[in-house]
Amino acid sequence: MNYRKLGKTGLQVSEVGFGGIPLQRVSPAEAMQVVREALRLGINFFDSARGYTDSEEKLGRALQGFPRREVILATKSGEAGKEEMKRDIEISLRNFRTDYLDLYQLHNMRGEERVAQIFAPGGAWEGLQEARKEGKVRFVGITGHLPALLLELLKKESFDTVQFPFNTIEQEALPELLPYARQHDIGTIIMKPLAGGALCHPAAALKYLLRHDLSTVIPGMRSIAEVRENVAASGVALSEPEEKALQKEKDDLGARFCRRCDYCQPCPQGLDIPSLMTLQRYSERYGLHEWALERYRLQPAKASDCIECGECEEKCPYDLPIRDLLRACRDHFEG
Repeated sequence: MNYRKLGKTGLQVSEVGFGGIPLQRVSPAEAMQVVREALRLGINFFDSARGYTDSEEKLGRALQGFPRREVILATKSGEAGKEEMKRDIEISLRNFRTDYLDLYQLHNMRGEERVAQIFAPGGAWEGLQEARKEGKVRFVGITGHLPALLLELLKKESFDTVQFPFNTIEQEALPELLPYARQHDIGTIIMKPLAGGALCHPAAALKYLLRHDLSTVIPGMRSIAEVRENVAASGVALSEPEEKALQKEKDDLGARFCRRCDYCQPCPQGLDIPSLMTLQRYSERYGLHEWALERYRLQPAKASDCIECGECEEKCPYDLPIRDLLRACRDHFEG
């Protein structure tokens, strides 16, 4: 495993970090095995969030017994108020079973009204700064899916890190955000390196990213096999065949696809929107129609159960036309 500096924090982080979203979908025993394999193979940067249900708790349990100084814990809260932010920090401390967190981030920055509230007197930014003075948080960061907004905020406030999506398909951060962060020694944490699982060549996708000047990439992991495959990308150059395969995937996918970030959940009608979209993609792109159809039929709520309330679209950080996509999914499997 290679290590890189996390900007002005001075922390040396594994260039392949651990994204904590998928831990929500595995048992505590499975999470323990996955996290400990990651540690064994040199991963020292672990990212989670208050919004990831029990991800923090599973990580905290799995990391017990390892020297605290050898593990870098990053998490985040989507709260906008000061007291709510401080409450979430206390919950994160308990979940991780520690008395300090290396990095705490403002989660998923979007929406003018919410952003204004966060930085207003009595807002979450104030609570985060207080927690830092109290020694409960060492460094502070910001995350989001809108590079232009993140860049604007980096220019206004002093952040130690910035976390954003970057992969062979999503490259909006390349022209300005990434160069600005490098210039100002702001640590760069890359989420969605596999485009939410849409890219089918994980090792190649990670190799592509690691040839850029960034701090760490954090693919989500839920199995020992995924950990091993992701770690194997560290320190290995991207081959010409791999680059061609990534380009083909990029051409095939376009921009209108689900990244499986789960921000649209929960659906009032019980639809597992990311899973429905993934099944359609498997059917259309990989010739697995019967396999996907069988699993679609087992879904408790299907695309035809959508009442088009639009709540999911309000929460989607990629502004996807989810209602249109669900209609297409319905027609594909039920038409």
